[in-house]
Amino acid sequence: MSGATLLDGKATAQRVRADVAAATARLTAGGTRPGLTVVLVGDDPASHVYVKNKDRAAHEVGFLVNTVRLPADTTQAVLEAEVRRLNADAAVHGILVQLPLPKGLDSARVLALLDPAKDVDGLTDTNAGALLTGGVGLVPCTPAGCIELMDRHGLPLAGKEVVVVGRSQLVGKPVALLALARNATVTVCHSRTVDLAGHCLRADVLIAAVGVPRLVQGGWVRPGATVIDVGINRLPDGSLVGDVDFEPARARAGAITPVPGGVGPMTIAMLLKNTVVAAARAAGVREAGLFG
Repeated sequence: MSGATLLDGKATAQRVRADVAAATARLTAGGTRPGLTVVLVGDDPASHVYVKNKDRAAHEVGFLVNTVRLPADTTQAVLEAEVRRLNADAAVHGILVQLPLPKGLDSARVLALLDPAKDVDGLTDTNAGALLTGGVGLVPCTPAGCIELMDRHGLPLAGKEVVVVGRSQLVGKPVALLALARNATVTVCHSRTVDLAGHCLRADVLIAAVGVPRLVQGGWVRPGATVIDVGINRLPDGSLVGDVDFEPARARAGAITPVPGGVGPMTIAMLLKNTVVAAARAAGVREAGLFG
């Protein structure tokens, strides 16, 4: 067996949640109880499962939690009116519009209406711009979870060669910017990249986020590298695998995330952290003392 360190997202997420619960207790004692509202439109089974998990996690850390459930035939105007109502509600510090929306609804228009200060998914253009410029914003949860996972395992990024496979707005681009902000040298690869294997082999930190099962081969991993696998892909037999061919990669890596149980649990943990940060900012509480 490999000596690679397994980056346990479940255990790490529990530590983040414990920190969030302590911060929530401090804020609540000062008169501000963090409030999270999820807007769920339609009957997508996966969305219902995700929302149930988010609700449970938010209750566990002490948030005031509400789910707005709208039917699949909800009009754009009704959905936008609901977002405006939540924007104006001072008791709501975080708003999460569960995606994807049913066919016929324009998610871009809905996100454009969302108050960036309450955008705990970090998806608005304002928060994306803050990430690019180094301003104050809320960071997308999965990329933030990748960085938090490395931080809590003592894996620094400064001076490292980071290769990101995937350039999506949700993960690839933001995680590249987060690594750059930590003084890493960052390469972003994609479907038109020439010699993908060669780029991966240079990486001190390899982050795979493309949604292609086992795309990244074990032989592409530089010995001793940190491998962060964001992919979650269901195979025909029902099993879940990542974007990295795990066992061969594990044999070469210094540290690696499993799938499932790696980055996935960190996403909800970072959603909770974003919500408590949003509540602190709304209350004028200094973030520096929030988690310590």
